[in-house]
Amino acid sequence: MTRDGHGGRDESSLVQAVRMRHTVLLDALRSRLWPVPALGVVAAVVAGIAIPELDGAVDQHLPTALADYLFGGGADAAREILGAIATSLITVTSLTFSLTLVTLQLASSQYSPRLLRTFAADRFVQRTLGLFLATFAYALTVLRTVRNDSDVAREFVPQIAVTLSYVLAVASVLALVLFLGHLVRQIRIETMLDHVRTDIENTAGRLLEPIDDHPRHDLAPTPPQFASPLTARSSGFLVEIDEQALLTAAVDADAVIWIDRPVGSDLVAGVPVAFAWRAGSSRGSLDDDEAASVHECVAAALKVGIERTTTQDVGYGLRQLTDVVIRALSPGINDPTTAVHGLNSCSAVLCGLAGYHLGRRILRDDDQVARVVLARPDLPDLLDLVCDQTQLYGASDPAVLGRLLTMLRELAWVVVSPGHRDAVADRVRRLERVIAEQRFDPVDRRRFEQLAARAREALDRRWPPT
Repeated sequence: MTRDGHGGRDESSLVQAVRMRHTVLLDALRSRLWPVPALGVVAAVVAGIAIPELDGAVDQHLPTALADYLFGGGADAAREILGAIATSLITVTSLTFSLTLVTLQLASSQYSPRLLRTFAADRFVQRTLGLFLATFAYALTVLRTVRNDSDVAREFVPQIAVTLSYVLAVASVLALVLFLGHLVRQIRIETMLDHVRTDIENTAGRLLEPIDDHPRHDLAPTPPQFASPLTARSSGFLVEIDEQALLTAAVDADAVIWIDRPVGSDLVAGVPVAFAWRAGSSRGSLDDDEAASVHECVAAALKVGIERTTTQDVGYGLRQLTDVVIRALSPGINDPTTAVHGLNSCSAVLCGLAGYHLGRRILRDDDQVARVVLARPDLPDLLDLVCDQTQLYGASDPAVLGRLLTMLRELAWVVVSPGHRDAVADRVRRLERVIAEQRFDPVDRRRFEQLAARAREALDRRWPPT
């Protein structure tokens, strides 16, 4: 991401910024239940007004072969059909909402409240609710156009509109059957874990750079003592960082901006979240006006929300997976098999993330001067996120401890950076200390020793081979 000296933004940077804004907007809409049903209702009302107008223009001119397949009853029969469809669909919609809320409650209490966003973003549920509400709204809108023969107006029965209402009702019945099957599948722990893992992979593929044959070793400048602290303007979770805005502000002020908190961190108003100082040969502190200007830009570039999202937060998915593991280990649930399933997903995610550049990200200007340093979690941070609480609450469960050691062996095969390999080795030692403090029988202890030895063997191998 670059910016030239005359203030013109680099085209690729603009494209990337637009794509990121588009991704943020789509994620905001996708994670809410109302947009798709609301769009369906609007479309249904428009169709309910337009199709009867079409009926008035073409019903008398339809060929007999086609008219035989359309509704052929009178105005009273049309009212009964449309009324029955509207009544039944609003009942089915209420049932669907109730089942969805029960599923959300089950996911929150049984697994993790942070999985609610995943359920709300389920497109099948959104489209099913949209179909039900659209059919209801369409039937009511068409109903108002049906007229009996009178002195004021002739009888009018919109054949195409009533027939379409029947087709939508049949489609809604089929959708209800599919929805029930889908809901049963969605509440399975394997399905939920797979959704979270897929979200993490998509986020990593969009934000992170794959490691090539020569790993990058950028040295990020550290904030000097005289750096100006930049505080948060509001409290909440850091959900998004506008990288292009930060780079522009740093170039304009001839400064370096150090963002101290990664996306997903909880911010407190008035507490420093970044530091800024003058760059280049004139390295020093910013004056008050420059610091105030940079502060305004940083505050605008750091988007704060009430909940974490997967848009730019690489660690949020692992937080969700770890929550499932911890909740399964709680005395009230006591489901170590679910905990092991969660660790399976954690292992797959960590091994996948090991193939990307993690840690701090440096944004440079056209002269390759470091202008912005962004905080991002490194592999040791993510490994601690998975292991710390899991080994605390699962310290007495042989299956959980064994899966943790297996996960470390799997990770040892794919990590390349010496720092990452040291983190895996340290975690093996810490896990062995936890195991030594427990009262396991000799068979379990020998199995743990074998798993730890295999993890060390994987670390000792030169991988990938030359």
